[in-house]
Amino acid sequence: MSGHGKKQAVASNPGSAPKRSKSAKAGLQFPVGRIYRLLRRGKYAHRIGSAAAIYLAAVLEYMTAEVLELAGNAACENKKTRIMPRHIQLAVSNDDELNKFFACVTIPQGGTAPSLD
Repeated sequence: MSGHGKKQAVASNPGSAPKRSKSAKAGLQFPVGRIYRLLRRGKYAHRIGSAAAIYLAAVLEYMTAEVLELAGNAACENKKTRIMPRHIQLAVSNDDELNKFFACVTIPQGGTAPSLD
């Protein structure tokens, strides 16, 4: 069972540091290399700086963490252990900035926002 689990990064030269991904160097979870590749293939510009992919990955990671945190709180309020689309809808509709950001977004199976009449 020693062959299973996380792979160890092996240094190509003895005494040198193991390879680190662009995401690890930037301290991010989102894949900087993949985002950089997609930016280049998307033909958004003739030249794409490496910092653009890092910045975009950081923004995407922050937005995802924000939505997931609020949706997790909504799930806890409803006594659920799993985040459902309804919890994402409730989280987005209760936050002013996210509500503005998601103004033209339809969340499937999210239901409608509760109205207080």
